[in-house]
Amino acid sequence: MLMNKEQLENYIKDYGKEIYSFCKTLTKNKTDADDLYQDTFLKAIELNNIDTNKNPKSYLLGIAVNMWRSKKRRYARRERIAPMQSLSEDASIEQLPVSSKPLDELMIEKMEKEKVRTIIESLPEKMKLVILLYYMDELTLKEIAQILKIPSGTVKSRLHQARKKITKEMEVYRNE
Repeated sequence: MLMNKEQLENYIKDYGKEIYSFCKTLTKNKTDADDLYQDTFLKAIELNNIDTNKNPKSYLLGIAVNMWRSKKRRYARRERIAPMQSLSEDASIEQLPVSSKPLDELMIEKMEKEKVRTIIESLPEKMKLVILLYYMDELTLKEIAQILKIPSGTVKSRLHQARKKITKEMEVYRNE
């Protein structure tokens, strides 16, 4: 029996924002994020085996991760055959939030957040996925292990290594 329209709408309502946010973080642009998000739910409909008693969000994130990896492999293969130049999207200008903090403190905070994002982007894919799933989607080590199909100890190790690398790079940044 296929997933009905109501079930799909409930999954989108309950987990859509988090799934989309994760897709946008992985792809780094809106167009690819939109495609990955849609493909994730289309694949969920096709597979039609979401167990509502388990964690549907983890299952959907797992689909997104697998689809992203497949897309990256296909892209890498095509790049080896015929390299293409990519067009970058115009960077959006973030507005500073209204705050009682002085402007210089707000700017420092913004610069540090950007540096952390840059460091996370520079992490190896294995560490980056664990960091994003743990902090962005607030999943447990066990849930991440299930999504990535690796042991919990490996997730814990990658999380530790990523934190260590981020801390070290932030110390260097702050001392510059």
